[in-house]
Amino acid sequence: MKKIVLAFILCFCFYSYGQHQDKVDFIKAKVYLSPIPKEKTIKGGVIYRFNVLQNVDSVFLDAKNIAISKVELNGEKADFTTTEKTISIKHKFKEGESHKLMIEYIAKPKQTVYFIGWDDDLEGNEQIWTQGQGKYTSHWLPSFDDMEEKIEFDLTIEVAKKYQVIANGHLLMKTNLADEDPIWIFDMKKPMSSYLLAFAIGNYDKQVLESESGVTIENYYYPNDSLKVEPTYRYTKKIFDFLENEIGVEYPWQDYKQVPVHDFLYAGMENTSATFFSDAYVIDSTSFVDRNYVNINAHELAHQWFGNLVTEKNSEHHWLHEGFATYYAYLAEKEVFGDDYFYWKLFDTAKTLHEISERGEGESLLNPKASSLTFYEKGAWALAVLKDKIGETAFKEGIKTYLDKFEYQNVTVADFMDVMEETSGKDLSEFKEVWLKGKNFPEESAKLFLMKNNASLKMFYTLKHDDESTFISSEILKDPELTTRLKLELLKLKDDISELELSSLIASDDIRIRQFAAQKMSEIPEVSKELVEPLLLDDSYITNELMLYNLWSSYDYNRSIYLEKTKNIVGLPNKNVRLLWLTLALFTPDYRPTENVYFHRELVGYTSDIYNPEIRQTAFQYLSEIKALNGDAYANVIKATNHHSWQFRNYARKLFDTLWSDQEQKKEIEKIVNQLNSSDLRYLKTKLN
Repeated sequence: MKKIVLAFILCFCFYSYGQHQDKVDFIKAKVYLSPIPKEKTIKGGVIYRFNVLQNVDSVFLDAKNIAISKVELNGEKADFTTTEKTISIKHKFKEGESHKLMIEYIAKPKQTVYFIGWDDDLEGNEQIWTQGQGKYTSHWLPSFDDMEEKIEFDLTIEVAKKYQVIANGHLLMKTNLADEDPIWIFDMKKPMSSYLLAFAIGNYDKQVLESESGVTIENYYYPNDSLKVEPTYRYTKKIFDFLENEIGVEYPWQDYKQVPVHDFLYAGMENTSATFFSDAYVIDSTSFVDRNYVNINAHELAHQWFGNLVTEKNSEHHWLHEGFATYYAYLAEKEVFGDDYFYWKLFDTAKTLHEISERGEGESLLNPKASSLTFYEKGAWALAVLKDKIGETAFKEGIKTYLDKFEYQNVTVADFMDVMEETSGKDLSEFKEVWLKGKNFPEESAKLFLMKNNASLKMFYTLKHDDESTFISSEILKDPELTTRLKLELLKLKDDISELELSSLIASDDIRIRQFAAQKMSEIPEVSKELVEPLLLDDSYITNELMLYNLWSSYDYNRSIYLEKTKNIVGLPNKNVRLLWLTLALFTPDYRPTENVYFHRELVGYTSDIYNPEIRQTAFQYLSEIKALNGDAYANVIKATNHHSWQFRNYARKLFDTLWSDQEQKKEIEKIVNQLNSSDLRYLKTKLN
């Protein structure tokens, strides 16, 4: 069947798109993939079309630890050499020639492709997904790590019948032969950099929307999460329509997909036409208040223009990706949540950036090694100030001209600034010196910008210099001129809030005000007890969690009542309420003592790799604090020391080191070592050595 598919790929017509390189221009690729999940291996083939721009005696591709089984050039067997990182094809290529290069291979990627859930017994949990940015697609496909080589990639993927496949481009067809695994064929019409190539395989259903401009939007979800579709993808169409309008350039790809995946490395990734994001953002309606997908939704969609349509030449120009996506995501949130939300978000980031500058740690936006905070937040600020400086009309005209001029190409910051100077007719030298080259965040300029554009912030900066003790919480709450965010900021200025004032905050109709009060209360006085208790079931899982712990800690004689009231609350996707509940239930002797074994078993179960790292880490923390780790938990700690997410892996290793240094726990760990695979013990072996 695989040979038939490769032959089928060969008959496709090829169209010439691509960023011209110095000597050879790869323009089109037909990729065939057949994952072997149990072996964490991919059997693949690729056919490239390329043009020779200058005489060369070889071409090479990046190929990280890929076993090449066959190479043909124009249908004939070709000589090639490989290293751990590349494959080179030797041939006298002459200027003006066009060639067809076919490579068959087997890849066993150690990164970039992640096989999730194939080692456990939970049916339906299996996934395969890719993450190319920073790790490079060349771990699973002979391709190009250089972002300047733009190619039109078409993917053909063969998988078992029960799985869905999502990839870049439009799904042309899916075969449906009775005795064969289906083959999914995806078509791209335009070129892109290799790092944006992606596919996801798993058990999914989908919601289909259509933008005002007629673009199909597919929102994927797990079959059991049908009730979470609306809150998770809330405002998706509104965001899509707004960005097309605001940017002034139509969405550049055939369709758009959003796919939640398990154990993702980041919040989201803007693969061309197919955003993958962490399933920790698949939420119910109550969660929307405390954690929603709106910002990530807008940020990754904005990247389809800024990063995917027009791509940086190298990391020195990374502002053109992350600063732009962050800024346009903030604009989309402004459209959804209002002006006040937008300007206070800029206020928050200005505060952080100023603090960093004060410590002497400020960074230039042109520094290729700058932090994410610089590229994202300082980058967004630079665009907000630029728009304010040259005016909205000139700014929008400049953005449209920039995207139209450099579509499907690679750019520098200088390219962008030249366009903005030309369209605005203004000298932007000072802007470049202060906002792009300067290391320190111009806090005073930012303050003036905020005060000029937002009445709420102007009032805040004015009132901030008054005597804070003159503010009484009840007066703040009653003032109709104050927005919720301004009220909260003024309340934060108060060094001490009395019990009476906290009581008035708890009684507020505003969920954010109530949450603020919940965060301020640790030990709850008797006078506030009856007023506070309803917050156990407030419409915020963060408030539920805070109040459960604070009430449980303050009133030991009512602990069982509080636990009974909250026994069915799971909380955010990180199960914040449930994990705390289980821990407190284990520490409450008179609450269902015969069920303690089940509570403990459930809490230990959350350390398993079927749950996302945030859940696992919290479960490990609680079990460690109450000294309730057992054999299963120790085994899961050991497995986590090899996790593909470096943040979680580092946490697990620190926890393991602590446990290993304790002689009692070390003995318990040694008891379960023989139950684990050799691959699970990689980190443990470094301790033994």
